[in-house]
Amino acid sequence: MSSRPVIFWFKRDLRVADNPALARVAEVSGGHVLPLFIFEPEYWRLPDTSARQFAFLTETLADLRADLAAQGQPLVLRTGDAVDVLDALVRETGARALFSSEETGNLWTYARDRRVAAWARGRGLAWTELPQAGVKRRLKSRDGWAAARDRFVRQPTVAAPALAPLSGIATGAMPDAASMGLPADPCPDRQPGGRQAALALLGGFLTERGRDYRRQMSTPVEGEWACSRLSPHLALGALSGREAAQATAARQREVRGTREGWAGSLSSFQSRLAWRDHFMQKLEDEPRIETDCLHPAYEGLRPRTPDATRLSAWERAETGIPFVDACMRYLHHTGWLNFRMRSMLVAVASYHLWLDWRATGPHLARLFTDYEPGIHWSQMQMQSGTTGMNTVRIYNPVKQGLDQDPTGVFTRRWVPELAAVPDAHLQSPWTWEGAGSVLDRAYPAPVVDVAEAARHARDAVWGVRRGDAFRATAARIVEKHASRKDGGDRAPRRRRGPGRAKASPDQLSLDL
Repeated sequence: MSSRPVIFWFKRDLRVADNPALARVAEVSGGHVLPLFIFEPEYWRLPDTSARQFAFLTETLADLRADLAAQGQPLVLRTGDAVDVLDALVRETGARALFSSEETGNLWTYARDRRVAAWARGRGLAWTELPQAGVKRRLKSRDGWAAARDRFVRQPTVAAPALAPLSGIATGAMPDAASMGLPADPCPDRQPGGRQAALALLGGFLTERGRDYRRQMSTPVEGEWACSRLSPHLALGALSGREAAQATAARQREVRGTREGWAGSLSSFQSRLAWRDHFMQKLEDEPRIETDCLHPAYEGLRPRTPDATRLSAWERAETGIPFVDACMRYLHHTGWLNFRMRSMLVAVASYHLWLDWRATGPHLARLFTDYEPGIHWSQMQMQSGTTGMNTVRIYNPVKQGLDQDPTGVFTRRWVPELAAVPDAHLQSPWTWEGAGSVLDRAYPAPVVDVAEAARHARDAVWGVRRGDAFRATAARIVEKHASRKDGGDRAPRRRRGPGRAKASPDQLSLDL
């Protein structure tokens, strides 16, 4: 090889446009970049990974490979442990440095990066990680964070760099899910991956689908169309958050002063892009959010060994609570669900079924094609009431069904066993006089008494919040993690009575 290349290790930011780290590497190396992606079998054996995520990834990598080839050098694919792969490539190519983007992943990726850093130091190889988003590594204080994030988003996007072709190195083959040890994972209506799909979604959302986004995002019936559906593409970085925010800003300028009804929806979408970075910053600042209750007073509140019958019923969408089961079945089938319904699934599991968030979180992570650890684990805790700084929100799944599926079309589609149940009793079939002909025959009876379970949970969760020691710890959590903008996380207030506390807006903020 005529020139010693620099390795650019793609992990999540799988694009060539607006990729500041890739542009920087191309600049310092004169374009002699070896673009690398590593399929790590150990990662795909984790409890929060799935074949549907893997399939979306490979489609995204196919687009990335083509885009890199158009810039001069195709993507190099390797399979194995990251340290082993990198060491072999350095020996083979004489690579003089390693670059990558900063990644806010799960604890496994954090530990893997520490191993890679130790290997690079031992080899005397410089490894440079560069920021790609509004998330800041080694942040000392949240003061000024939002303004810094907004400044980053407003900076000009970065053009795709030209790369020099490398000779004598095999580009490698794309493995399949079975070779990673992933079990079959049918997801018939999964979104397709790839940057072209992401750009098409963004354009369609900003010019057509997003007009009623603010009004329709909460319902699974309309949210499927009205939400941007960009979340899996943002998770893998086929599209950057900055690209999405700047395209939205351009559209905001176009509709300003018109009566087309876009202004509120576009403003809401911008807010949700900002909240996305906000939640990822939490995990960046405190990786233990994946494993430990943010407020330690909640450790031991729910059994760490879950009730197997209740957990299985929730996972299989056989809780006997129609709207809950409909949402879970829809998620199984599509890999996506609007945010309010995600929150409801977690809340019902946590409060009504009294399951620990660490037992239910991996199942949802596997089902979400758009699994983003920073958002997922922060939200698992928030919707389970274990942060100590967010208002406890116990969703009434019967009321949610009536509010979000008033005609019953969504519930009847995904729970056809209830065809004989009249509309007035669809969301609570146990109240129908003919319930005996359906429940525990075509469809299970509810695994818990919905109202009684909510009362028990409310008393238990709020009971933990009493006392000065709880509030002192909560204040420290707020200082470290709360947004400094109005409408962000707030310290817990004294309870005035059941159901009277107003939920923090950020609990309903991530419908991308």
